Amino acid sequence: MFADDTGEDVNMKEGHSSSISPVLRISQLDAFELDRALEQLIWTQFSQCFQHFKPGQLTHFEPELKALLQLVLWRFTIYSKSATVGQALLSIRYKNNLSQTQKYQQMSRQQKLWYALCTIGEKWQQERVHDLFANRPSDSAVHKIKLLLNLISGFIKVASLLNFLVFLRKGTFPTLTERFLGIRAVFCKPQGIRQIGFEYMNRELLWHGFAEFLIFLFPLINTRKLKAKFISLFSPFDSIRAKDATLVTHCRECTLCGEWPIMPHTIGCSHVFCYYCIKSYSISDIDLTCPSCGMELQNIEPLSLEIELNEISQS
Repeated sequence: MFADDTGEDVNMKEGHSSSISPVLRISQLDAFELDRALEQLIWTQFSQCFQHFKPGQLTHFEPELKALLQLVLWRFTIYSKSATVGQALLSIRYKNNLSQTQKYQQMSRQQKLWYALCTIGEKWQQERVHDLFANRPSDSAVHKIKLLLNLISGFIKVASLLNFLVFLRKGTFPTLTERFLGIRAVFCKPQGIRQIGFEYMNRELLWHGFAEFLIFLFPLINTRKLKAKFISLFSPFDSIRAKDATLVTHCRECTLCGEWPIMPHTIGCSHVFCYYCIKSYSISDIDLTCPSCGMELQNIEPLSLEIELNEISQS
């Protein structure tokens, strides 16, 4: 029988759980991400309570307030259930890996207290150390303590990196805190065999990769210019121009907006544009081409059209 949330002994052997349903590396990392998201959400909700107060009132006490909120969260998660919120959502909890028994045994009181010191205390120290040693002379003893703490912090970061590489290799103890305290993530209940359709997953990964590539590529393509080039290949404009090359006959509307051209202008081809249409388009697109014939913009020149009144009424 398995243990409830109080952490009583269960008939789940460590070796049996490791061989049948080991805790996946991605599950352990997902639990950390869920914990960080929850902490950020709690801090955001807490800070909104003081949004109508004078700005900057929480700045001086922000590390202490964050540590206090994390301590409250630790009290109702690790201390009471031997599992963080993220682990509880994924049906994972910590097991005392130092115990000699093969049955499940929850974290000891000392392990829980050291866990709070190594996680909450470390975060507080990182956020507060700058203010504690600010405006101190370089030859003072306090400055030497700061250098010592920076050296220790650098050593811990290197050790954390090496530990994470070992975790990727073996799948246990993703953090130095877990390895130092001898606590290991295990499932709360037996997990069934995970059936993975690799063909489906590969197809999904390929499609998402192709979609992201298209999202990146489309803004770089001048679709207007490609459309003009395509239309120019099948446009009978050349034959029409051979019969009658007058702008009055074939250009009675703006090529961009489709309306009667206001202050008509041309860019060097046999098409007419409104002045504001061609001017605004040329500012937004330095490689502007005529949408009808594909001719590149050369000069914007005014054009006078002599059109009879009956033609205007017909349009």
